Amino acid sequence: MEHAETVTFGGSGLNRAAHLRGAIAETLADPAARCIVLWRGKPLLDGAGAGLSRVPLDHPVLGDASDMRLFLGLDEGGPVFAAELTRWDPDVSEAADFGAFLDPSQQHHPAMPAAAHFAELRAVMTTLSARDAELAATARAVIGWHGSHRFCSTCGAESAPDDAGWRRVCPACGTFHFPRTDPVVIMLILSGDNVLLGRSPGWPEGMYSLLAGFVEPGETIEAAVRREVFEEAGIAVGPVRYLASQPWAFPSSLMIGCLGLATSTEITLDPVELEDAVWVSRTDMARVAHGTHPTIKPARAGAIAHFLLENWLADSLD
Repeated sequence: MEHAETVTFGGSGLNRAAHLRGAIAETLADPAARCIVLWRGKPLLDGAGAGLSRVPLDHPVLGDASDMRLFLGLDEGGPVFAAELTRWDPDVSEAADFGAFLDPSQQHHPAMPAAAHFAELRAVMTTLSARDAELAATARAVIGWHGSHRFCSTCGAESAPDDAGWRRVCPACGTFHFPRTDPVVIMLILSGDNVLLGRSPGWPEGMYSLLAGFVEPGETIEAAVRREVFEEAGIAVGPVRYLASQPWAFPSSLMIGCLGLATSTEITLDPVELEDAVWVSRTDMARVAHGTHPTIKPARAGAIAHFLLENWLADSLD
């Protein structure tokens, strides 16, 4: 797809300046350096233009942050870092639901202006600029990796952040550990003018999406598409081609969007993976996209499923 990188979280052209990670002290001392701030994976927004808040590295809000400053790269304003508030325990509103599909609550730090607030990234991702979206997704994924990979998988000792946050080093055995990205195929499966949609158990009512699944070791992308669709819905798939990708920091996936042509149409569900799967005509998908379908809601704006379906309806997959 010629416009593949217009997908949310893609295409900002951030200069990650990896050559600066090994000797970061000078970059940290740059008066132009700024830091984006996260709390429980939620980015801090400025509130005015709904962009990311970027604070100086000596800002009081960072007094509640962990010691790690993750170097994200260089943009037009200078070096950009990220930090997570781990020493702040705010009173959360009754609306907060951190285990929900999407937490609607907002939090406000006393060191920030009243309009500044922390918000769930999935709730605001379509309002961010391409650069802010890439910065927020990168920070969320890498900081989340540090939180879930504190201990060395070789010897079990606690490891420490290194290389400006882009690896962890075990002091006991010297093993290096690097942030992981999990490849996931997500499939626009077509049969004539119909597309295959499914819904997982526990999803909100009316929510359907494209089928998706993790790529297994030793497996090509094409093979993963065919295996996942057959396992989940019993549909055989023939030709497969790549369309677009999307970094998806929930927690650490790379969504690989593909087009697959079905060679069978009878659905046989795996009830563990899918609660339902249906073939939906192009006409009905247009109604879904406009919010007028009686039972199926539109895919979440900003997600690659929405992007692929939107381009299929517009005949702009090439």
